[in-house]
Order: sequence, then structure tokens, then C-alpha cells
Amino acid sequence: MGRLFWKFFFFIAIAQITATFGVGVLFWIENLERTNRSSEIDLSPPASFMIRSAAATLQFGGTEALRSLINEGRPHRLQLYAVDEENKDLMGRDVPPKLVEEARHVLATESERRVVELVKAANGHSYLMFIPAPNDEFGPPPGPGGPGGREPRHMRERGPQPLFFPTMPIVVAMVASLVFALLLAWYFSYPIRHLKNAFNQAANGNLDLELEPVMSSRSDELADLGRDFDAMTTKLRTLMESQRRLLHDVSHELRSPIARLQMAIGLARVQDKDKLDLTLERIERESVRMDKLVGELLTLSRLEANVPGSMEEPIAIQPMLGEMTSDASFEAETLGKRIESHIDCRVQIKGNPELLYRAIENVLRNAIKHTAPDTTVQIVAQIDEINKMLHLSILDRGPGVPEEEMNSIFELFFRSSRTKSNSAGHGLGLSIARRIVEAHQGFIRAANRKDGGLRVDITLPFMADEPAKGATLES
Repeated sequence: MGRLFWKFFFFIAIAQITATFGVGVLFWIENLERTNRSSEIDLSPPASFMIRSAAATLQFGGTEALRSLINEGRPHRLQLYAVDEENKDLMGRDVPPKLVEEARHVLATESERRVVELVKAANGHSYLMFIPAPNDEFGPPPGPGGPGGREPRHMRERGPQPLFFPTMPIVVAMVASLVFALLLAWYFSYPIRHLKNAFNQAANGNLDLELEPVMSSRSDELADLGRDFDAMTTKLRTLMESQRRLLHDVSHELRSPIARLQMAIGLARVQDKDKLDLTLERIERESVRMDKLVGELLTLSRLEANVPGSMEEPIAIQPMLGEMTSDASFEAETLGKRIESHIDCRVQIKGNPELLYRAIENVLRNAIKHTAPDTTVQIVAQIDEINKMLHLSILDRGPGVPEEEMNSIFELFFRSSRTKSNSAGHGLGLSIARRIVEAHQGFIRAANRKDGGLRVDITLPFMADEPAKGATLES
């Protein structure tokens, strides 16, 4: 058992024991108060009826009629007393002064129930009539052969009874509280022990441990914490695998130009001076290729680390697309290809102009690279005024992408099987474009065109309150 278990157990047990003891003390105080309030005068409805009957008998029949009534009631449970001003009973019985005093108190306080009556008889005496408590609390009625007093039975036999304290109920409740505190502490500490073990395993590099099977029967916050831990380890595994794959792919991509550089340097050492210029040109080309690769990797690293720079600048998207289309058209014409644009998007996008330009340019240059000669690359921009979204589509007439590879073209260093043989890139352009678009709260997707080619759609939110001015470019 861990420390948390004993903390749970200790505090829960203390709380339950305190509550149990407090309830027991309250019951004890209530019982004590009830005992102190108990009357030695019969306050029941039958006693009230008999007292009223006796009062009427004394008032209209006199003392002799009352004696007859008392003698007739002697064998029964209710025994009536009639006491005059000198505390003498009409029947000559001894009456405890305390009983008479309590009867006078009841007469003064319990007038509504009329269980005690004071009636003035024809002989001039006033008689206080009352009935003592039932015989289960007092001794047998006075009479021949019996005691003359009306002292309570427990006081005659055992003397004053000690105050009752509910010891047994409190002990039983405390035992039950300890048992339930033990179960409750175990219920909370059991999944926490599994969480501790899982975190230790993750700290040691084991990310395969899952808590979902252990906590599948629970539906509380601890189960949610276990599911969040599983989601965290899944993301960590994905990131670690991505880092390992990235390191492998970078090493593979760098190995080829480095090998060509070493070969060119070796050839330069043995070649004639006439061929030295060609070798140096090849070395320069490979160094530029490596520099471009390193630059793209640095950009990708910045995006992965969520440090893309300022993302609060307003970007007039139409002038940016116009400039980009103009530059791309010049490049496409040298390759025997064309650019056709339909751009009417006078809106502004909040973000980083340099990064957004690079993302769209990567997609556009990729389309120019793969579209067939004597074909057209289309750029279409549409505005969704309701949802405040800009939809930008770039369409080419290239070989497209196999459907099974469509979800992978935005991954690092991925090159489609249809374009790998004639592509000089590294497979980073679309990956960088996706991360830049996502950094601008947008998304990018690709699909094959029905009549051949690839379609790449970029969706970005625009600033509705600050429209950008720009001429419509259509060529």
C-alpha cells in the first residue's frame, strides 16, 4: 500500500468516525433530555377522559360519589388521586409530595389536554385530581398489603439509573466506517498506482503501455486521465518515429549529393584543366542542392517547433497571387507550359507573408514541374462570404497520384511512384506547404482530376473587416 492509500484511508476514516461520534452524542443528549422531560403524571387521552369524568362526579355527586368511582377503578390500570389543600388524599392514601408538585405544575402548563383538574366540592374543599404514570413505570397501586407511596419502580429497586451512552451503536458504526474507508481508499489508490507505473515506464522509454484495458470499467476523472495518458503516449510514439524517419531520410538525401561531390572532387584532381570547369560546375550544382535541402529542413524545423515568426500581419492576397503568377508564367514559358489564373479575391489574410508566399509557391512550382508540355496550370480563387474563407485551387495536367498514395503526398520526403524517376526534388515542398497553411488556421488537400492531372485545394480564413484593394488578374 502506498502513501496515498493511507492518506485517503486516514482522512476518510477520521471524517466518518467524527460524524459517527457526533451523531451518537446527539442521540445521547436527546435521550437525556427526554428522560429529564418525562412526567410521572399520565398524560394519555384515557387519563384525560377519566379526569373529566371524576371532575363531573365530584362536582355534581359529591365526595362519596367520587370515592365510589375511585373504588370501582381500583382493579384497572388507571388509578386516580384526589388531593385536598393539605395534600391529603380523599381515599387516605400516602401521596409523594413530588407527585403532587408535578401535578400542580401540569395543571398550570397543560391546560388544553386537561389531564389534571382542580375542582371545588360541596364540603368547601378543593381537590386536585390526577392519575400517575402507568404501572409499567411505577409500582403496584397502593392498597392493602402494598406500599403506600407511588415511587417509580426503578428508584425503589436499583436507585438512580446511570445516564445511558450509546456505546454499542457507536462501536458498530466506527467499525463499518473503517471498512468502507478502507474500500474507498483502495478504490481511489488502485488506478493511481497504475498511473504511477505507466509514467515510470514512459520515463524509461517504454511508450507501449496502455491504461485503457485497466480502467475500461471506470467512468470517472481517473479513467479520463488514463485515456489522456494513452493519447499522449500515442502522440509521443508518432513524434519519435517521425524523428527517426526524418533522421534516416535526411541522411539518405544528403548521402547522394555528398557522394557526387566527393566523386567530382576526385575527378578534378586527375582531370585536365580543360575539363576542370565542368567539374567545378557540377560541384557548385551539388552544393546548391545541399544548401536548398538544408534551408528547407530549417524551415520545416521552425514550423515543427511552432516558431514561424510574426503571424499577425495583414496580407493582401490578390497582389501576392498576381506577383506569384507573373513569376511562374515566365518560368513555365521556358518549359513550353502555360499559367492561367482566375483571381478575384480582394481580401486580407492575417499571418506571415513570407511563409504564406512560400507555401503557395511550392504548390504552384510543383504543378508546373509535373504538368505535361503544352498544357496549362490553372489557378482559381473563390471567396466564401458566409464562412469568411478563401478557397484557392491549383490544377495541373500531370500524371496525378495513385489513390493509395494520396494521403502520403504531404508527408516528409515522400515522392510519388509516378514522378520519382523524373523529379529532382526532396519531397519537402508539399510538407512545408501543409505546415504553413495549418499555421495560418487553414487546411490543404489534394485529389486527382477526372480528366487527368492533380488538383490541390488550399482553404484559408480571411479578415472580414479589412478588405484588400487589388485589380482582378485574368490571363
